[in-house]
Amino acid sequence: MCIIKKEQIETPALLINLDKLEYNIEYMADYLKDKKAKLRPHYKTYKCPTIAHLQINAGAKGICCAKLGEAESLVVAGIKDVLIANQIVDPGKIARLAGLARGGAKITVVVDNPKNVLDLSKAAMEYGSTIYLLVEVDVGMKRCGVNTEEEAYSLAKLIKESDGLVFEGIQAYEGHIILEKEEKVRQHGVQGMIEKVSKIKAYLEKNGIEVKEISGAGTGTYNITGNNTIWTEIQAGSYVFMDTAYNELGLGFQSALTVYATVIHKRKGVAITDAGVKVCTSDHGLPQIKNFPHLKLQLHEEHGLIADKKDELKYLQKIEYIPSHCCTTVNLYDHYYCIRKEILESVWPITGRGKSR
Repeated sequence: MCIIKKEQIETPALLINLDKLEYNIEYMADYLKDKKAKLRPHYKTYKCPTIAHLQINAGAKGICCAKLGEAESLVVAGIKDVLIANQIVDPGKIARLAGLARGGAKITVVVDNPKNVLDLSKAAMEYGSTIYLLVEVDVGMKRCGVNTEEEAYSLAKLIKESDGLVFEGIQAYEGHIILEKEEKVRQHGVQGMIEKVSKIKAYLEKNGIEVKEISGAGTGTYNITGNNTIWTEIQAGSYVFMDTAYNELGLGFQSALTVYATVIHKRKGVAITDAGVKVCTSDHGLPQIKNFPHLKLQLHEEHGLIADKKDELKYLQKIEYIPSHCCTTVNLYDHYYCIRKEILESVWPITGRGKSR
């Protein structure tokens, strides 16, 4: 058998530490096992069906994603319960969605517009499928979603009256607070959302519309929103990998994802790598260098520039970046190189990569 050591992998490359990945999946599953809320991990982070199946096997009820193309790749991979936590409004995409919902998987999508509801109903009837819907409530992101009890009721009532559709409940996602460093700030934000969503839920049920699901939350609030509040689904995604932004919150998960790079030039006080912004994003800040967090890194298009005043790095040395944002970094790659005890164990395709439609 040919054993490939980590150091033999060509760079730049995206690495998964399998022991840490498995720890994170088990840690989250263990936290939620006796909670009201069930885990519906967000595929937009890792975009790999292999990881989705690991999460399902650990107890996740289903998977959520951001795009129709991601949902299609999940269904092809055998995932039977998929939530698209976004609006699908383009006529061509609605047709694809209705066709996907006929294929044996439960497909749920988010809505906030009555015309969208009617278009989804028409497509579901044409394809002979059933589409499940959540009404999105804006709890602070100021993107999509309704704001009032009356708006939510009007949409839910329309869904109930429309053929081919099933009203499931509410989408309420708190992305505006999940990276707040102070836990008290996150707790306060969640409490405000509980008050708003609870009023909407009570209004719907007072008027005869059952709210089965309230879906939302993220890695930064999994242990607040998921601690037996009104939410029934937790959409955390980044917890499987973590990144420098989430690591600052002390959430209990481990850094499982790194970008592998080689020092291709060394001179006094400076080291240059082969990994720049084309392989490691900086939208949440610059990455850290694993085992050398004190070294300052700049990213150019194809290069990393490291201020190495004590000349700690050597020519041809391989190092690892911890990304500041795991989700956007993953979307730059086609494969993960999965490492256990410094040995390459598997190569997993990132089949959801680039599914922007």
